[in-house]
Amino acid sequence: MKIILSAIIFLIPCLITAKGADMASDKQLEIATFAGGCFWCMQPFFDHTKGVIKTTVGYTGGHEANPSYEDVSSGSTGHAESIQIEFDPKEVSYAKLLEIFWHNIDPTQVNGQFVDEGTQYRTAIFYHSDEQKRIAEKSKQLLAASGRFDRPVVTQIVPATTFYPAEEYHQKYYLKSTFQYNMYHDHSGRPEYLEKTWGN
Repeated sequence: MKIILSAIIFLIPCLITAKGADMASDKQLEIATFAGGCFWCMQPFFDHTKGVIKTTVGYTGGHEANPSYEDVSSGSTGHAESIQIEFDPKEVSYAKLLEIFWHNIDPTQVNGQFVDEGTQYRTAIFYHSDEQKRIAEKSKQLLAASGRFDRPVVTQIVPATTFYPAEEYHQKYYLKSTFQYNMYHDHSGRPEYLEKTWGN
């Protein structure tokens, strides 16, 4: 009897651990990928969104493999500075992520965002499924029809391609180099535009 009880006591933690692993694997995460100009400025908003599990800044939409920051910054690789978001659709919808995206960019600026100019700073939605494409196109149509902008909404909606994570020092730059981030962000023209367009 003592041997049986000891075996049961030994197995209980294992069973609990296995159950926890099964529950974690049951969580079906999805991916969203957006380009909104300087990727440093896009990460804080999504990091603080409930249901977002992880964000990674990087490069996508180009024609060269494994580009570096210097390569992309030259504008020669075709990539856009982007953010890839892993999220739990049971906690936050793709439509909500799009709303956050729209509220943090100038969708009327061609090949640039605020002080940053070049195709590497273009705005784009890289969809990962037909459903994401449908939701994104509907969202863009509603935004264009809102009367909020006096120029056309030019943000691209294109299929997702290979996403290359940026160098580690770029990840969560707003936390690693807060002073430098704030200096750039506050003088980029982004805060003034967003307040004028959307209010506080």
